[in-house]
Amino acid sequence: MSGHSRWANIKHRKGKADAQRGNTFTKLGRELAIAVKSGGADPLSNSRLRDVIAKAKANNMPNDNISRSIKKAMGDGDGTNYEEILYEGYGPGGVAVIVEALTDNRNRAAGDIRHFFDKFGGNMGTSGCVSFLFDQKGQIIIEKDDRIDEDTLMMEALEAGAEDITAEEEYFEIITAQEDFSRVREALEAKGLQFATAEVTMIPRTTTTLTDQEAAENMEKLIERLEEHDDVRNVYHNWDPEA
Repeated sequence: MSGHSRWANIKHRKGKADAQRGNTFTKLGRELAIAVKSGGADPLSNSRLRDVIAKAKANNMPNDNISRSIKKAMGDGDGTNYEEILYEGYGPGGVAVIVEALTDNRNRAAGDIRHFFDKFGGNMGTSGCVSFLFDQKGQIIIEKDDRIDEDTLMMEALEAGAEDITAEEEYFEIITAQEDFSRVREALEAKGLQFATAEVTMIPRTTTTLTDQEAAENMEKLIERLEEHDDVRNVYHNWDPEA
C-alpha cells in the first residue's frame, strides 16, 4: 500500500474515531480490560497493558477514562467476559479482509459480520484463508513537524530496534517486529515524541485495486459497517483505494 494511501486511511480512521468517540472509548475500555485480565493491572509489569494505554492516549482517551477502565477490570466490573476472535474473508473483487473482534457473544458477532460480507458483495471465509497475505508488525506513525529532525529520528528508531523507517510527505512510519514493538515505542516515547498511531497491526504484503466503481463503493461500505460494529476492534484489508 502506498504511503499516501496508508496516511489517508489512518486519517480517515482517526476522523471516524473522533466522530464516534464514545464508541471508540468503549472499545478501548474492552481492550484495557482484556490486557488487565491477561497480565495484571500494573503497566510496569504488563507490556500489553502499556501498549493499550499508549493506543488509548493516541486516540485522545482521557486519563480518567483509562484509570476507570483499569480499576473496573481489577474488580468484578459488570462480569462480562470478552473473547478475542479473528474473522477472515473476501470483499468485493477478492480484496482480503481480516476482522479483529472483542465480543461477549461469538454467535452474534459471527452472524453480524457474515451478514456485512454478504450484503456488500463479499464472503466470509475460513480461518487462515487470507491471513497469510499479511504480516503482523508494530507500526508507529509520527506526523512531520519542524521540531523533528529526520536523521536523528531514524537513528533513534533503528537503535531502539525498529526494522524500518520511512519518511513520507506528511509523516514518518516506523515498522517493528511484533515482539519489539513495546521496546521501540517506549524508547521513542522517552524522547518526547508524540504518535498519531502506535499499535501492532496487520500490514498487507501486496495490495489490490478495484477498477469497478460499484465494487469500490461496496468495499468502502463494508469497511465502514464493520468498523461501526460494537464488537469489532480492527479491520485490516489489502485494498488500495488511491491506486
